[in-house]
Amino acid sequence: MAHQHRETPARTRTRTTPPSETSKTSSTTETTTAAPIADGPAGSGSPATDAALALLQELVRAGVTDVVVSPGSRSQALALAAVALERAGGLTVHVRIDERTAGFFALGLAVETQRPAAVVTTSGTAVANLHPAVLEAHHSGVPMIVLSADRPDELRGIGSNQTTVQPGMFGHAVAFVRDVEAPSTHGTDDSVRSTLRDLARQAVAAAAGHSGQPGPAQLNVAFREPLSAGLAADRVHGVPDDEVDLAFATRRAHGGLPVAELAPDDEPGTVVIAGHDAGEDAERIAWELGAPLLAEITSGARFGRNLVVAYRELLRDADFGGAVRRAVVLGHPTLSREVPALLQRQGLETIVVRGPAADPFDPARASRQSETTFVSDVRVTGRTRPEHRAWVGRWVGASRLLLGDGDAGPDLDAKRSADRAERNKFLRDEVALRRRPVDRAMLSDAVWGVTWPHDRLVLGASQIIRVADGRVLGKKLRVHANRGLAGIDGTVSTALGIAAALEHSSASVGTTRVLLGDLTLLHDLGAFVTGTEERTHRVQVIVGNDDGGAIFRGLEVAKTTPPEDMRRMMSTPQHVDIERVVTGLGWEYRRAATWGDLERVLTDPAERVVIEVPLAD
Repeated sequence: MAHQHRETPARTRTRTTPPSETSKTSSTTETTTAAPIADGPAGSGSPATDAALALLQELVRAGVTDVVVSPGSRSQALALAAVALERAGGLTVHVRIDERTAGFFALGLAVETQRPAAVVTTSGTAVANLHPAVLEAHHSGVPMIVLSADRPDELRGIGSNQTTVQPGMFGHAVAFVRDVEAPSTHGTDDSVRSTLRDLARQAVAAAAGHSGQPGPAQLNVAFREPLSAGLAADRVHGVPDDEVDLAFATRRAHGGLPVAELAPDDEPGTVVIAGHDAGEDAERIAWELGAPLLAEITSGARFGRNLVVAYRELLRDADFGGAVRRAVVLGHPTLSREVPALLQRQGLETIVVRGPAADPFDPARASRQSETTFVSDVRVTGRTRPEHRAWVGRWVGASRLLLGDGDAGPDLDAKRSADRAERNKFLRDEVALRRRPVDRAMLSDAVWGVTWPHDRLVLGASQIIRVADGRVLGKKLRVHANRGLAGIDGTVSTALGIAAALEHSSASVGTTRVLLGDLTLLHDLGAFVTGTEERTHRVQVIVGNDDGGAIFRGLEVAKTTPPEDMRRMMSTPQHVDIERVVTGLGWEYRRAATWGDLERVLTDPAERVVIEVPLAD
């Protein structure tokens, strides 16, 4: 009989067997029944293979273009059907050796394409290893479809090997779950294909956010033996291009909320805050409102004439932050304490454009000092006046003063001087600069400087993302970080997924750069393992190595805790030989201990390279 599973929103039991073979279902789930398969065309010899192929074809019709597979026995029908469909055209398959990296690889694919990738796993702990990526997808509103293979009903709850309760395993992080019963007859007639088409479209619609927040969906598909059969090339047909609905699978903006009509304020006092994944609209809104743009590095809006880089320092200043009376927020701000503090201030008018993340960004709710208005978009009416331009100019000018000239290089005029002493001084200064050890500021500046719009930049949740956010100037780049839960795991795998999608969709040869700390690197070593049959991608992994978790040095408790306790319990120092690790996994290795070394290696043409930068701070 069917087993009681923990209730999960939108979970349904879907039957692909004749009604007489279906047992009772839990009272907490509804039942959807497909017509019998027996009247369909002769199948492959394995009902599992027939159903898997049909399901994948329907996912492709619904706009899924990528499938990430980790090998396993119970999921073999899905894996082999996927590669057969790839050969027929219209689907790209990526094989990752372990499920944890596969989940984040699928996340990266969806970040770049804005459509869900399907990730295939076998049963048992394999499914659970997707949980970190599923949580990140949920909290950041990134679409994903989990295709978890499972035992049929008769093998559940009796101690069968590699069998656990998989439907609902991810709790409320997955709002759409279908537990699909194992097919037991051959072929797929029109009725069964119609049921699978509905199932695929429902999963894609849920993942893309058609009626709620975008995020992960789960199809838990049971299979009986024989678990697969060979698929001859002439039996597998790709889905015609005119039947593939990419728009259907594309992530949707949040609907159901009003559009705010805002005018430039009578007395300038508005700021626009662009957090993670805010998008380019934030820059437009700031310009039309005559407002300073406080844009985080992963906002997608860190450019334009209204950009204020040193926003944290200015928000702490009463002459600037204290003068703000209205804040328009887009995306998910995560990189400062000053932004939540501002939004919790009594009397502040706050308008939040509801983004794709699972939870609305509303720090004011915790303080109950001010009210937040949630909207789906902002439409600006009216025109700015000279007072607004002066308001923006004050912020931008103060930010530039705070940033200063940075680390100014040698005087170029001295290089061309007729005075030999001045020329010699230039040469000495040039040599001294190139020999300087690299700190986080220099590293973030260098990586930002060599990255262009055809490239991608991925930042780990290390201290360096905050350093970069506080100093790099405006540039219209695609920058990503896993800020849904701001965890350090899966960063390299996410970047590899982004790189794979970028290279598939773009004619230009861009580089995907990953800038992270040593602990973030060590959390995702599995990402560096690529099967010999798989495509490789153009990726630079730049590791700022401080031999531990320097980000914890800023904790308040560090002031009152013995240094040896902080070092052991929080910083977790390590001395891993990164060169031996990554070269053993087939990657190129470079070391940049000085500014001159860093300039040279960042333009290295190697396709897959890890650049280790020992940090001076």
